[in-house]
Amino acid sequence: MLQTAPVGKTISIMQPYFIPYAGYFRLLVGADVFVIYDCVQFQRRGWTHRNVLRTANGTTEWLTLPLEKAPQDVLIRDLRFRSGARKDIEAQIPRFPALSASSPRTASLVDAIRDPSGRPVDYIIDLLRLTTEIMGLPWRVVRSSELGLPSDLRGQDRILAIVKACAGSRYINPPGGRKLYHHADFAEAGIELYFLKDHMGSYDSIVQRLSAEDPIAVAKEIRANTIWAA
Repeated sequence: MLQTAPVGKTISIMQPYFIPYAGYFRLLVGADVFVIYDCVQFQRRGWTHRNVLRTANGTTEWLTLPLEKAPQDVLIRDLRFRSGARKDIEAQIPRFPALSASSPRTASLVDAIRDPSGRPVDYIIDLLRLTTEIMGLPWRVVRSSELGLPSDLRGQDRILAIVKACAGSRYINPPGGRKLYHHADFAEAGIELYFLKDHMGSYDSIVQRLSAEDPIAVAKEIRANTIWAA
């Protein structure tokens, strides 16, 4: 069930990404409530269902979740795994040392990657939760699909509705959103608008990094890079 934030809270919103880079987790660190944006259309060329990992020879390849075929306008929350998904993922894993030879600190995460049970959105969110646990980062999360938003809201109007539904007074967005959202519109709605600074660091998948680096050090880097401005 939805747990609303007290008045005056900072809200961040992002689609659920599959084992994303460290910069993604700044949205969890910087906000009092992180809203997983699962009530929007699935982008087939996006990062919800795939990520890049390094192979044994140092090149990079895609690790892609085996999804059931769906209509072009399918929402993220409505995605499904295709039959034999676990076998498909297991067949991909040997290509990636970060997964096939995991360290004890990432063993639970790798085990979860190998087990695509339930809906993809639940699977991806569980991976995000496990990753924050490994790094000791906060997990204050709700799903946009729990908020009962009108289906006809789009773009900025939908974001504003989510922030209001979470009793937020501030919204933090990744730096790429400067072309999408406007301070005047947010101010009119009584909400302060901020953008994260550009990520300074590696764009490798968090699983790639945690397989080789101290999780506490990675978490420290994420916190240090959680800087935003109007």
